[in-house]
Amino acid sequence: MATHDTNNQNSYVYLGLAGETGRGRLVQSGLFRMADGSEAWERLERGLPEAPAVRALAAHPRQPEIIYAGTQSGPYRSADCGEHWEKVDLPGHGLPVWSFLFHPHDPDVIFVGCENCEIYRSDDAGERWTRLPVSVRFPEITTAPGANPAKRVLMMDASVGEPELLYGAIEVGGTIRSTDGGEHWENLSHGQYLNDDAVDMHGVLVSRWRPGTVYGIGRAGMFHSADGGDHWRHVPLEPLNAKGQIYCRDIREVPGTPRMLWVAAGGGFQSEVGVLLRSTDGGDSWTRVDTGHRPAHTMFALAFDERRPERMSCATNGGEVYSSLDGGETWVLHPSLAGTQIYALARG
Repeated sequence: MATHDTNNQNSYVYLGLAGETGRGRLVQSGLFRMADGSEAWERLERGLPEAPAVRALAAHPRQPEIIYAGTQSGPYRSADCGEHWEKVDLPGHGLPVWSFLFHPHDPDVIFVGCENCEIYRSDDAGERWTRLPVSVRFPEITTAPGANPAKRVLMMDASVGEPELLYGAIEVGGTIRSTDGGEHWENLSHGQYLNDDAVDMHGVLVSRWRPGTVYGIGRAGMFHSADGGDHWRHVPLEPLNAKGQIYCRDIREVPGTPRMLWVAAGGGFQSEVGVLLRSTDGGDSWTRVDTGHRPAHTMFALAFDERRPERMSCATNGGEVYSSLDGGETWVLHPSLAGTQIYALARG
């Protein structure tokens, strides 16, 4: 497989279309790329499965030409900025992929999060994989009749100071934690119940700025833990729906500036308002960012260029994509795609 020059200064936005995996739900497909400075989306398909539903994207933190895409047929990898793809073989795997995580000190160690609370780990840059024994007792509220049984691993994160300390955000299920690199797991959902919410968690972030601080986001908003996840408090944010809550979908730390946090949010899974929130003090306070546009759908995804973190993008699940090349001070709205179900975003 050809590999792009790692000194190549091209910077790309990668975008995946998908949808929910529940029966009868709308699912769109396609993986696209746009170079900074361009106004044209390129469809990427060489080596990908037919009609890929892409729910996760990740650029290698040190080799941005290497991109991982999570599809309904498992993970795929490109070594040339998306020009060509090859299937990543997970043992006995046939479930949609929802998340990727690179070890904070060794990017050859990779985690893949899937449906049914399956997590796989590779210690050799994706050549061999081990399924981690994720055996967790979920809160009764998430296993009641009518609850979503999928238990998707929507996001994972690891502590920089203690890289064997791993977290996962489960939809529906809460937040899980491992203290030994994934060999054993526990549920940390105490304190994440609100109203009639089903502990529907979408993201988890371990602060690089404040050891022990963890943020969890989900359908009921944002939660903060100062003790590694043992206890949680609800973070008061501007309410955007009738329940007096805000639906948070993605949370990211600015590479190299860990006190700067961003959250993609809206009024609900489907809503007519999308917002970006920013904290400049490690999460103590949050303000809504004025992008110069009024997103008409829930903000669903955020992405930063690891090499040049002032380059960032965000997208709604209604098809709107925005980018900033100056750390979020000014924004451009990209041309629309034919599809609207944007589920994954990456920069590299």
